[in-house]
Amino acid sequence: MTIEKEYTTKLAVDDVTIDRRDMEMLDAIDQYGSMHRAADELGRSYARLQNRIVEIEDAVGPITERRRGGSDGGGTELTPTARSLRQRFDRHDAELGGVAQVTESVFTGTVRDRTGELATVDTPIGSILALVPPDATAVQVNVRSDAVVLTDPGEAPDSDRTSLRNRFTGTVAGIEEGDAIVRVTLALDADAELQALITRASLDRLALEPGRDVVASFKATAARATQVESPDPGSSA
Repeated sequence: MTIEKEYTTKLAVDDVTIDRRDMEMLDAIDQYGSMHRAADELGRSYARLQNRIVEIEDAVGPITERRRGGSDGGGTELTPTARSLRQRFDRHDAELGGVAQVTESVFTGTVRDRTGELATVDTPIGSILALVPPDATAVQVNVRSDAVVLTDPGEAPDSDRTSLRNRFTGTVAGIEEGDAIVRVTLALDADAELQALITRASLDRLALEPGRDVVASFKATAARATQVESPDPGSSA
């Protein structure tokens, strides 16, 4: 089973988070040359739009300036700071735009041994060392695709000598290429799949293609278990 999470492009400046709604606001001001018209076109109140501009300006400096005079009576235009902000947002958005989702591979299993917060979970693909809730016995282990490291089978590190305590060999079943990021799907034992997000440079270095064997490793702290209900011993399959 695979659970998908979407990336959301945001910029953080001090305590202010700038998101796509803010970019839409700047685009509308730039297009219509008026904060009132921008608010109307976006279906937002002028007061809310103005307050948001003040919040952003407190963090980055002036992003709008009043254009006075002229036949149209003036208006509002963006400052160089605002245009720079839009360019940075667009660059960040493009980086995520190729493969814009982090997925989680999910494996159901039974807790066997515990050492503090960590436990060994027996799953259909083998044992996984994971963070497990106290007293949980039946769990689902979630592994984020951006936490999985892929290596050539001949170069895979010894799991006892690295923090990548979980290691599985799989076969490349699918490759989804983005502008900068690549999602690789590995076929494991028991008809299970594990997904990894890697860079295009890693894809080229490993010469990955469907059918190629590769080793997938991830830290115990990257494998997080959630408790599930144990099946009723008296129930039939």
